Amino acid sequence: MILTDTGPLIALIDQGEPDHQACVACLPNLSGPMITTWPVFTEAMYLLGEAGGWRAQEALWGMLQKGDLEIVLQGSDHYRRMRALMEKYCDHPMDLADASLVCLAEERRLREIFTLDEGDFRTYRVHGRQTFRLWPGKAT
Repeated sequence: MILTDTGPLIALIDQGEPDHQACVACLPNLSGPMITTWPVFTEAMYLLGEAGGWRAQEALWGMLQKGDLEIVLQGSDHYRRMRALMEKYCDHPMDLADASLVCLAEERRLREIFTLDEGDFRTYRVHGRQTFRLWPGKAT
């Protein structure tokens, strides 16, 4: 499984995105299926709607329906952790989508993330210590 952020979801669908080719080329190298959270999916759905309307949004639904992408449900314990992470990184700041991914990384013991947001995910730490390995970025 690989954590998946908003940027690659948009880039995989929108061929006009500057990172489209890099994200497509990265897919065969990913460790297992892409997983994400509802905050990330919601953000991607909104941005795709703004950029490409229903057809772009439909492509994102298609990734989910084909099993290329899985949304992991998070409960009240996760919400408390997300809030704590956002507070910890408030000077950065951390948004809800990123907090949900870091929380999921901690729960599932995952360190690999498919993201275009290198600046943020080079700053965030899993359990306050471990760095992320970024795709399609360089390994950390």
